[in-house]
Amino acid sequence: MEPRFVEAGGLRFAYLEQGDGPLVLLIHGFPDTAYTWDRALPALAEAGYRAVAPFTRGYHPTAVPASGSYDSATLAQDVLAWIEALGGGPAIVIGHDWGAIAAYGAATLAPEKIRLLVTLAIPHPAAIRPSPRLAWAARHFVTLRRRNAGEIVRANDFAYVDELWRRWSPSWTNLPASETAHVKAALRPPGAAEAACAYYRALGRPPASLRKRITVPAVAFAGEHDIIAPRVYEKARHYFESSYEVVQTPGGHFLHREHPGHVIPELVRVIDDHVARGR
Repeated sequence: MEPRFVEAGGLRFAYLEQGDGPLVLLIHGFPDTAYTWDRALPALAEAGYRAVAPFTRGYHPTAVPASGSYDSATLAQDVLAWIEALGGGPAIVIGHDWGAIAAYGAATLAPEKIRLLVTLAIPHPAAIRPSPRLAWAARHFVTLRRRNAGEIVRANDFAYVDELWRRWSPSWTNLPASETAHVKAALRPPGAAEAACAYYRALGRPPASLRKRITVPAVAFAGEHDIIAPRVYEKARHYFESSYEVVQTPGGHFLHREHPGHVIPELVRVIDDHVARGR
């Protein structure tokens, strides 16, 4: 599957696309790429949707922004820019990891542009409470904010990428090397690893968009063996003013890769159910 390109919000983005119909936007996280959705794209296309998975800012072959902006508010604006560039929406938005953060922000900034919000592996940010266990599990936040973070990521053929995948999906005992091959290829060009780490360096006080309640229908996927337990997603219910469903699945942080036979059909189901209710 070869990437296509689109200008959105003043930046040239690469994306993968399959199918025709209502727009479904699928947004990856770190360390990952649009190819994380290579099983979801054909499934959604077969179900009658136009499935589009962008490479987020700085991830090759998307351009590295000259502005150096990677803050959460900018990521949310990227989602809205993609929707506009791809037809104007409203769109069904699916986000994993950093993609979920971007999707939450976009849903509060322009709810009229989002038909359904689906997030994987990240509950509503306002529902996450600090704890010693979470601090240890999220120690990569410290590593990736260092000035030499790009060098750390590139070292020993991107061994840190493999380490993070294994750490975050501990139940995935037979993780194949092919799973991270696309990630390493995207981070290999000059400046790409630094761009991916810049998402972490840009972290500060969450913008207002990530502290507001979600007014669009939402579905959150929670892996049973992820860093953040499924019960946190249940506790986040009061941050959603419209319908809110928690789908608990096998697997860890990369649940859609670890258990595609379970998670991908569930993704299609929740979208079909929502579209059917809206007819």
